Amino acid sequence: MEITIQHQAQWSSHRRIAHSSLLNTWLARLDKQQDSKTLWYIVSMIAQGVLFLPVPAVLIYYFNAPLFLLPITLILFFGNIIGGMSGAGIRFLVLLFLTSVLVHITMLSIYLL
Repeated sequence: MEITIQHQAQWSSHRRIAHSSLLNTWLARLDKQQDSKTLWYIVSMIAQGVLFLPVPAVLIYYFNAPLFLLPITLILFFGNIIGGMSGAGIRFLVLLFLTSVLVHITMLSIYLL
C-alpha cells in the first residue's frame, strides 16, 4: 500500500520574506552609484597614480624588494584604466579598485613589517 501526499506550495508576494545580508546591502549601495560611475573612475585613477604607483619603486629601492612587484602594480593600474574606459559596471570598477587597494596594502605590510 502506497500513500502519497502532494502539497502544492503557493508563493505570494506578501508572504515572501526578504533576507537582507551585508553583501546585498553593499550591492544595492553600489547600484545607486551607477550615475556617478565617471567620478568613481576618476577617483580610482587619481588614487592609483598618486598613492599606488610609487609603492613598488619605494619598496624596490629602499627595502630591496623583488622586481616582480612592479608588474603587479602596473597590471592593476592598467586594468583600472581599461575597466573604466571600456564601460564596465560600477560593481566591477569598485571591486577592481578595492582589489588594488588590498594588494598594495598587503605588499606594504609584507615589506615594511
